[in-house]
Amino acid sequence: MTTTQQQQSLRAQLWRRKPVTRATRESSEGLERSLGTFSLMMFGVGATVGTGVFFVMHQAVPDAGPAVIVSFVLAGIAAGLSALSYAEMASAVPVSGSTYSYAYATLGEVVAVGVAACLLLEYGVSTAAVSVGWSGYLNQLLDNLFGVTVPAALSSGPFDAVDPGLVNLPAVFLVAVCALLLVRGASESARVNTVMVVIKLAVLGLFVAIAFTAFDADNFADFAPHGVTGITMAAGTIFFTFIGLDAVSTAGDEVRDPQRSMPRAILGALAIVTTIYLLVAVSALGAQPWQDFGDAEQAEAGLARLLQDVVGASWPGTILSAGAVISIFSVTLVTLYGQTRILFAIGRDGLLPRAFAKVSRRTRTPVNNTIIVACVVGLLAGFVPLDDLWDLVSIGTLVAFIVVSVGVIVLRRTRPDLPRGFRVPGYPVTPVVAIASCVYILAGLHWNTYAWFALWLSVALTFYLVWGRRHSLLNRAAHAGLPLDDDATPAKEDQP
Repeated sequence: MTTTQQQQSLRAQLWRRKPVTRATRESSEGLERSLGTFSLMMFGVGATVGTGVFFVMHQAVPDAGPAVIVSFVLAGIAAGLSALSYAEMASAVPVSGSTYSYAYATLGEVVAVGVAACLLLEYGVSTAAVSVGWSGYLNQLLDNLFGVTVPAALSSGPFDAVDPGLVNLPAVFLVAVCALLLVRGASESARVNTVMVVIKLAVLGLFVAIAFTAFDADNFADFAPHGVTGITMAAGTIFFTFIGLDAVSTAGDEVRDPQRSMPRAILGALAIVTTIYLLVAVSALGAQPWQDFGDAEQAEAGLARLLQDVVGASWPGTILSAGAVISIFSVTLVTLYGQTRILFAIGRDGLLPRAFAKVSRRTRTPVNNTIIVACVVGLLAGFVPLDDLWDLVSIGTLVAFIVVSVGVIVLRRTRPDLPRGFRVPGYPVTPVVAIASCVYILAGLHWNTYAWFALWLSVALTFYLVWGRRHSLLNRAAHAGLPLDDDATPAKEDQP
């Protein structure tokens, strides 16, 4: 074989696409379809509401001041436009794997691998980071109820900048409990998540009602102290909290009637999340000066402390801390679920070892996959400081949202005949504006975020070039002489 032929062969490997109907056919095998529209919508809310209000407010407000409200709106618009693209893609390609699977079907294998790296980064880091935050609210709750806290040595990692300890044991415990629920089954996890979402929405409603009693319009006087730059930076930090929209699309293999249920769940979750974010942001900023959000005393359990200051008693903070403990549990559960299902889809395609795609006959869940993810995330949560990695999660989310919008345009051109339970209104303007909105937010991220992101992406692509492309099921089909069309499925004995 000549060098030119080898280059052409490599090029063909990089840009081969997984047939859409084959992906859909595979989605009927392995996992159990047990989720309905409401449970799926609660997955989206569960993975989203919590990080944006319990953590990111205290990261974003110092950047944008009261104009963080605009940052939430900007992030919500970009996420909303992208959600329309997600809804169409989820109805056309109703499989597990989220943006990875959509990219594989529309843009090619190498793009799918790059997107998978983005998704694994955002899910892994965000799950570990919110688990660490859960530890802070748990300590606040224990202190208010019983006057005790988990010792600093067991509630802080060894590299914590403020109060280093040995290990963040509560964070590790949370990850372990969530993994245990996921191993038991998707439907059980969905029921637990739904109960926790209802509780957290009720608690946040209480926060808004109490915070508005101390509303002072003067707190909005210096509305944008750092100008447009600060607003854009805060929007970039906030954007990762909309990861819940992506989490909905990771459940494609386990949804009843996915062509109808997934679009409805994605758009319903977006409406609930955006409304809650804006209500909490306006009431919180009206209750205290924006400068106080950067106070070191509010670094942990900040909104609970805000309520205690408003009322002058501990009971509202206790209720909010309890709500936060439940809320963050829900976020951790769903984001951990999303990561396991993405790895399941990658393993099923042969781009990772098949152990990631192995499903338990008893529970119909990817048990090996879940245990591996829990161990990695638990180590990150227990020992690694992740407070400065919110932007790194956002860049992964933004790239995923851009790819989905591009995928809608490509699939409309390549497969106009494909049945779609939902179509993006205002096509092609809507997906183009979604792409532009995400690019605008990307432009506000710091250069070192791009550097770390490029490093991670290069590691993932190196693994793909060395191992993944050779073990891909599409590669096996090509070597077996099967055409890469909708009927190109390797024989069972050829699959790893």
